[in-house]
Amino acid sequence: MARAPDPCGARHATETRSSCGTPRAPSFSLFLSAVTPTSGVDCSVLAAPGECRRLTSNMAHILLIDDDTAIIAGQVQLAFASDEHHIEVAPSAAAGIESVRRAAPDVVLLDLRLPDGSGLDVQQAIRDFDARIPVIFITASKTADSAIDAMKHGAFDYLQKPLNLSQLRRVVLEAADVAKRMRSRVALAEMPPPGDLEGAIFGSCPAMLEIYKAIGRVAAQDVTVLVTGESGTGKELVARAIYQHSARAQAPFFALNCAAIPESLLESELFGHEKGAFTGADRRRIGRFEQCNGGTIFLDEIGDMPLSLQAKILRVLQEQSFERIGGSETIRTNVRIVAATHRDLAQRAEEEKFRSDLYYRLSVFTIHLPPLRERGEDLPGLIRYYLARFGRELGRDVREVTPEVLEVLQDYPWPGNVRELQSVLKQALLQASGSTLLPAFLPELRWRSDARSSSPPREGLDISAFIRSELASEPADLYARTHDHVDRLLFTLALSHTRGNQREAARLLGISRQTMRTKLRALGMQVTHALESEPAS
Repeated sequence: MARAPDPCGARHATETRSSCGTPRAPSFSLFLSAVTPTSGVDCSVLAAPGECRRLTSNMAHILLIDDDTAIIAGQVQLAFASDEHHIEVAPSAAAGIESVRRAAPDVVLLDLRLPDGSGLDVQQAIRDFDARIPVIFITASKTADSAIDAMKHGAFDYLQKPLNLSQLRRVVLEAADVAKRMRSRVALAEMPPPGDLEGAIFGSCPAMLEIYKAIGRVAAQDVTVLVTGESGTGKELVARAIYQHSARAQAPFFALNCAAIPESLLESELFGHEKGAFTGADRRRIGRFEQCNGGTIFLDEIGDMPLSLQAKILRVLQEQSFERIGGSETIRTNVRIVAATHRDLAQRAEEEKFRSDLYYRLSVFTIHLPPLRERGEDLPGLIRYYLARFGRELGRDVREVTPEVLEVLQDYPWPGNVRELQSVLKQALLQASGSTLLPAFLPELRWRSDARSSSPPREGLDISAFIRSELASEPADLYARTHDHVDRLLFTLALSHTRGNQREAARLLGISRQTMRTKLRALGMQVTHALESEPAS
């Protein structure tokens, strides 16, 4: 019996043409959905909206609901011409709602004005169906009052026509990433999970078993949670696991890195602003706390939040209310906050670098993640899991690890924790040949095992090479990691120059000794002894 042609395969093999005869880019699929069949479309490349999405987990299913199926759809096509994404077009409100119900998209691009209804009504229907689907409004209006109202009710963003393609691409990919974080289940298991599960926390050491218990105890309780631990230990995965096991699991989830967003923008990102509130505020902006009403907000690296913002966060925690920048209207919200930091907030509160009242509010329930060096019995399982996962991604069939490699990796202190382990194994796989991982394939580790937390990166710092290496692992905090990398070298060379005299090293760096101690602790660095005696402080 002859096999039916695969519509996904046909899409790759055939250049198709729209009704106007313009070639479509063969690197992605464009679908037209309607209540009645659409003419002028080559049906040999059409497939049900769920089918081609399964080609790869990195493809985003983008649904455009707009009656302008020529110009706007063409612009969306151009914005993503270099990627493989599933782009579906619905020319009416009814067709759009039907498409969402048939196969939930990752992102919806929605026109405010449709021939058979209002975009606001469509947004509400989508939100009623699944509040986790990010909706981006498209409007020709310059005032955009309706779009701002939509933002209040949870729209992800809104764009004005004519569309700026680079802005369109950036906002859509940000929305797709948010959707992926909300939908990707975080596995909690003692043994490595099967398959290519990206969000996984596993381990059987006593400390990790306590983590699982803590998540189970607090997830269903609508209280604030503080997740602590060194950089790279998986704090966001814990936050997502709490969200996914909570009563708010069907509501939005937003993650913001307080250290990665400039202070001048962070307040507006969280609380929004009114038109004219400051130079460049040419329209009202709805902040995340207003947009995420009913959901969960993850504030990563809250220990780096400016003191000026901490009072507003405290008020949200106490009263669930705030004002936009430049506004007098009190906004009510209902959000759960999960915060994380690699810093010692109790110490920072003592140093008056963090509000003690906010610290007490955040630490209603605290989960501390152990560093990888304290999870010795979990390391071999982590190595096998990531070698298998990254091997499939990179096309490397490495099935065995020599005892020498395992010994090197077990002796290494892993200052970057699981994130650094992932980067090292990816680099090793790229160098590997054959089915066995040999010591020669390992990259040069930054610290030697006998020095632990006091040894530096090698002195010949090539910042470009470091950044390229980090980009290969697609980090979410490259800015902070680069600064930490440079700081480690700076502090180590200064201490080497002063033969371990911290007071003299602090003087050379132009900082106080207390600041130096705090920074060394934050970087996980320890000075085991000074070669020259220091006066008692």
